[in-house]
Amino acid sequence: MAPFDLDACIQQLLHKQEVLMRESNVVHVSAPVTVVGDIHGQFYDLIEIFRIGGYAPYTNYLFLGDYVDRGLFSLRYPDRVQLIRGNHESRAVTQTYGFYTECVRKYGSSRVWTYFTDMFDFLTLSVVIDDKIFCVHGGLSPSIHSIDQIKVVDRFREIPHEGPMADLVWSDPDPEKEDFAISPRGAGYTFGSGVVYKFLETNGMTHILRAHQLCMEGYASLFDNHLSTVWSAPNYCYRCGNSASILEVSPGGKMYFNVFEAAPENERDGPSQQAAQSAGGKLPEYFL
Repeated sequence: MAPFDLDACIQQLLHKQEVLMRESNVVHVSAPVTVVGDIHGQFYDLIEIFRIGGYAPYTNYLFLGDYVDRGLFSLRYPDRVQLIRGNHESRAVTQTYGFYTECVRKYGSSRVWTYFTDMFDFLTLSVVIDDKIFCVHGGLSPSIHSIDQIKVVDRFREIPHEGPMADLVWSDPDPEKEDFAISPRGAGYTFGSGVVYKFLETNGMTHILRAHQLCMEGYASLFDNHLSTVWSAPNYCYRCGNSASILEVSPGGKMYFNVFEAAPENERDGPSQQAAQSAGGKLPEYFL
């Protein structure tokens, strides 16, 4: 692997900001597209995704957020790779859950972290596939009833603690609920079937696609298959033993979950990563 060029990385981040600045809060894309859920910096598993799904520009990709220290593969093919902001694309969260510490340890200062988190402020909040599939990192908000309301949210900032922007990146579906309820995460909401059906009907759509929650089988579908969660970090944190998936969306709306396991390279480096995490204590329930 080529040596890391810090100055080149910073220039790429600044260029990426210029590209992202021109995007709407709601980006429209067309199928075919391969959708990727949380990857959380598991680099070898990201490479495994490209082995399985194909490399850009031959495959169109939509990433649903929570890259942490990865996610810049769209720099070369901005028309083929689309990035959505997740709750981890935040200064507060990355200072708590490892990215800040990793940057300081590897590069001697917080300079890289600062440029990355500045770039995160420009990531879009949602994507719509073929005018029918609404894609977001977390979920829905009681403040947002129509797609047009997302378009006017001020996204060029740190993710706030509450409000529609926070809800889009933090909320989770709850199959036991009909309406919105307070989220145990401490941010966003849980939302039920009534909320999902009303949102889809209001906006003339058929499906909600999101990430944000660990799925042991790699994916999950709720509400009579009107909402799906895709999770793309196998054996999460090198200890959870879960499968992962990417979702291939074909023209016409056909969806196929391509399930995969952890990349073989993790057998070499995974134990040391797990040991480093264990040294910091119990894995926070937040991640699970």
